[in-house]
Amino acid sequence: MTAITSTAYSRDLGDELRRLRENCTSFGGRAMAAQLGWDPSKVSNIETGKARASEIDLAQYLATCGKDLDYLQDFANRYRHAFDLYFAQVPDNLRTLAMVEAMATKIFAYEILSIPGLLQTEAYARALFVETGNVPEDVEKGVKLRMERQCIWQRPYRPSCEFFVHELALRMRIGDAKVMEDQYLRLLFNAHILRVVPVNVVGLAFKSPLTLFEFGKASPLAYTESDLAKVFAQDSSAVVVSRKLFERLDAVALDEEQSRSKLAEYVSGLREDLHDQRTELA
Repeated sequence: MTAITSTAYSRDLGDELRRLRENCTSFGGRAMAAQLGWDPSKVSNIETGKARASEIDLAQYLATCGKDLDYLQDFANRYRHAFDLYFAQVPDNLRTLAMVEAMATKIFAYEILSIPGLLQTEAYARALFVETGNVPEDVEKGVKLRMERQCIWQRPYRPSCEFFVHELALRMRIGDAKVMEDQYLRLLFNAHILRVVPVNVVGLAFKSPLTLFEFGKASPLAYTESDLAKVFAQDSSAVVVSRKLFERLDAVALDEEQSRSKLAEYVSGLREDLHDQRTELA
């Protein structure tokens, strides 16, 4: 077992091992260590992603959990990248991201064309999945997972958050007027953690969406995603670049009261449009 800097993925896979132990054996952490002939700290460090397990360690651990050779090979292939400072996952893998959000003490996020997932209403999320071409079963699965991720707001010690949203996202009509009105109101309710980037700040509209996570003890983590992959970067240079972007956003974004006023404008404008439509129908 080799001590090394933990990553989001090492913590995720370590937690997967812990769940296997709990679901497939009757052993607690110390009993598992005794069964394997390990020091209890070794089980703890592997399960929390603080230390890299060797292939022999993984074989012994997974065999004790009743797993076969095929399972071992699949897990070992994934575990090979557990401590990479840059790693990518397929778009529909949300386990690592959800775990990162749950562990973070601070979250800084920037979105350009859509509302941040942690602030989306259920109706907006559903309409967004439909608009982006997902099949019905994937739409409902995606909505369910997105709403489950928002459980961090019910935590007694939830993360400190600051969301920067480009005004283009407010202008994008997702779903019908009712969907947008409810979404604007959700943002107004959370205006204390939201900063609107004015539409005339064109240069920042060409940046990629970005999230920076900070943790109590673990290293900061930068995250971005596309249709092809979710990318996690824990390298110090990636974190520095991310911090510089958020410093720039802080300099140009509207403050809390200005953002609140801007959101109120969108609510009022939407209601005026609805009123005009009713008048024309009459």
